[in-house]
Amino acid sequence: MSNATPQFLASLSVALGGGIGALARYQMGRLMTGWLGTPAVSVFPFPTLAVNTVGSLLMGLLAGWLVRGAPENVDQLRLLLGVGLLGGFTTFSAFSLEMAYLIQRGQVGLAAIYLMLSIGLGVSGFIFGLTITRLFS
Repeated sequence: MSNATPQFLASLSVALGGGIGALARYQMGRLMTGWLGTPAVSVFPFPTLAVNTVGSLLMGLLAGWLVRGAPENVDQLRLLLGVGLLGGFTTFSAFSLEMAYLIQRGQVGLAAIYLMLSIGLGVSGFIFGLTITRLFS
């Protein structure tokens, strides 16, 4: 039972952060669409680009702060802010963090493979799912 409570609190932290992150992403998209106009946003995904860029910047700031500051509740903050909030805001921020770790460890070839696979498989998976849905609709 002692493990159940920390896991439950960890899950709650991720859920709370994720909900806030998803809401922030939605609101940022609405604000940018209102600011730029629907025609501009329909030509290029400016809101998604902005969310991914901001999320990556925030993930970098968070990672640096957690490593350098090493607060007492580092795991809880990582789950709430990194996995939850920024994960709900954009998964691109986690991808950026992982890419940076690979590069900083000198694993540039592995980073390139991860980059190509992430983009290639992500887009291919989406197109495959969309095609399957269209075939069976």
